[in-house]
Amino acid sequence: MSVGFFWELVAKCPRTGARAGIWHTPHGRVETPRFMPVGTVGTVKGLTPAQVETTGAQMILANTYHLHLQPGESIVEKAGGLHGFMAWNQPILTDSGGFQVFSLSELRQITETGVKFRSPRDGRLIEITPERSIEIQNALGADVIMAFDECPPPGMGYEAVKASTERTYRWLERCITAHQRPDEQALFGIVQGGIYEDLRSNAARSLVALDLPGYAIGGVSVGEETALIHRVVEVTAPLLPEHKPRYLMGVGTYREMAKAIAAGIDLFDCVIPTRFGRHGAALVRGERWNLKNARFKEDFTPLDETCSCYTCAHFTRAYLNHLVKSGEMLGYIALSLHNIAELVRFTTDIRRSILDGSFADDYALWLEDAVDVTRS
Repeated sequence: MSVGFFWELVAKCPRTGARAGIWHTPHGRVETPRFMPVGTVGTVKGLTPAQVETTGAQMILANTYHLHLQPGESIVEKAGGLHGFMAWNQPILTDSGGFQVFSLSELRQITETGVKFRSPRDGRLIEITPERSIEIQNALGADVIMAFDECPPPGMGYEAVKASTERTYRWLERCITAHQRPDEQALFGIVQGGIYEDLRSNAARSLVALDLPGYAIGGVSVGEETALIHRVVEVTAPLLPEHKPRYLMGVGTYREMAKAIAAGIDLFDCVIPTRFGRHGAALVRGERWNLKNARFKEDFTPLDETCSCYTCAHFTRAYLNHLVKSGEMLGYIALSLHNIAELVRFTTDIRRSILDGSFADDYALWLEDAVDVTRS
């Protein structure tokens, strides 16, 4: 395991696989379970680092693919890495760019070597290999870096997913060899396998044998049915080491996080909080509210009286309704700030319940199978 990293298991739920832990990194600790805001291009959209910190966020994400295109990893490296470049002194995770390349289905070509694609910015031909992804992430300097993987799209047949999953493993081996900063950056492997339980199980066991600092479950937020996501997580999470952090990529809705925590997941990320905020929507105690609605026009109560974020402490629903309907930037900023604080609070409240031994009872309704209204 990387010298600068240590996973501490603090408590476990006696009736589920839920656990509370502490992930020690060179830039501080992350108390889990924890939601992590997404800062794709080196910024959590619309918010200053100081504002993000007030939400209780302890770790944020940035995107290798986007930062490679603009401004380029050499610029970030000259600025002292992402921490210095974006003025965020707590832990940072960079994804490998694999998911973004997956989304460029009309512009890319996948081979055993890596992926070639046309830049959506200027049309130039770019190739990202496992080695190149790690080289970029080494330069960006995040605390946690992700292995370059192939993310199979929903609906892909068994044999194709099997071949893709096996390629992801071979790419992981190349990532491990290419990694130049193991004492400063923890390399996480990603379990793929689509919706096929045997492929997921085999992939998990293969990755665990490599004794990496942490593990992620990928390819579960690309359009599958919710029930399938839950099943993949329930099958895969228990196969990952208890003494290492477990990260579910791209998931950040209430029910999906609660059920994943019950299966033993520790870390989550999703663009939902800021995306909803930019569209005038708020997450409030498990519901999604459209602040453009007329019912808020003369409602002079706080957005959420139980929330201590800046937005809820200072602004009324009527004011937020006015801002959003007026297209004012402050409205979108205020809602994004609250939404991040809400999902961080949801996971930190779950952490307290695990420590208290009450998780299975306190979150029983969230653990039932139902449609999550916050899914985008």
